[in-house]
Amino acid sequence: MERAYTQAHALCQQVGETPQLAPILFGLWRFYLARLQLHTAREIGETLLRLAQHAPAPALTVIAHYALGVTWLWLGALPAARTHLEEAMTRYTPEQRRTPVFRMGQDPGVGCRAHAAMTLWLLGYPDQALARVHEALVLAQELLHPYSLAFARCFAAFVAQFRRDVSAVSEQAEAAVTLSTKQGVLQWAAFGTSLRGWALAVQGQGEAGMAQVRQGIASVRATGAMVLVPYFCALLGEISDHLDHTEDGLQVLAEAHTLVEQHEERFWEAEISRLRGVLLLRQTGTPQAEAEAWLQHALDVARRQEAKSLELRAAMSLARLWQQQGKRGAARELLAPIYGWFTEGFATADLQEGKALLEALA
Repeated sequence: MERAYTQAHALCQQVGETPQLAPILFGLWRFYLARLQLHTAREIGETLLRLAQHAPAPALTVIAHYALGVTWLWLGALPAARTHLEEAMTRYTPEQRRTPVFRMGQDPGVGCRAHAAMTLWLLGYPDQALARVHEALVLAQELLHPYSLAFARCFAAFVAQFRRDVSAVSEQAEAAVTLSTKQGVLQWAAFGTSLRGWALAVQGQGEAGMAQVRQGIASVRATGAMVLVPYFCALLGEISDHLDHTEDGLQVLAEAHTLVEQHEERFWEAEISRLRGVLLLRQTGTPQAEAEAWLQHALDVARRQEAKSLELRAAMSLARLWQQQGKRGAARELLAPIYGWFTEGFATADLQEGKALLEALA
């Protein structure tokens, strides 16, 4: 795929101005995004935006902002991601689907809403995230576009997993796997398989769930893609914690951290670091200071990214450690401001957990 698009791009440069350039650049962007060559993907997004600014092409403007929004999301630059995705949604109309650049993969209107949902959850807006992913599902169904619907089902499962809504993860992941398998869409089937595995594990089928997460990761890698592999490794780490497989969990989280550093897919970096700290606390003989350093790192990353939802998780884990060390006042001072920042999502598991912990620290 890379070779074909690279040759097509070279031909465009030979012949000069051509309407084929935008679809070719968009194809290259999709390739580099899947391979987690994110800075190359960002450069292509910026080129698409420059093209859009020099030509009255509303559809191209949507594509350019979509490409930049998704790339900045994976890089962990959440405010920039939100800005570009919202700009794309503002300019999107379903009629644009007739243009050639829209015919590749999922519909950009669906894609923008799905990625905006992930971004909103990370930024600390769980209810708005749920509303956005619902919009993506409705739009995909209205368009009668199976590929977009399989994509939307996957992202509905992602958002449900973020919110720790286990039944919704099961429902959406199962639907994604069924539809993706029917359509022959390997990537969405692989994502759905891993998410379904996490739900199984949380519901008590730990070994079966872990096997499905591993199967999904292997299927993603078999396509040559790397996108979201660090996130799925973190799911394995979380399941390992549930099963008391501390060494296995730390090993897979170390792999996730290495992938983050290699490819800079940083949107889940804070959670990977937090889980390492949590598992190190369970490892016999590990100094608490080492685990605490990872929890502090998770907090620092989340704050730098403005990832309020992950900041809350990191603050809760660190507050629990300080509570055990007898530093109740410091634990409350850490947790109270971040919990107090939230204005929605109080029915979600994380915020309920935060409230209970604050009451225990009172």
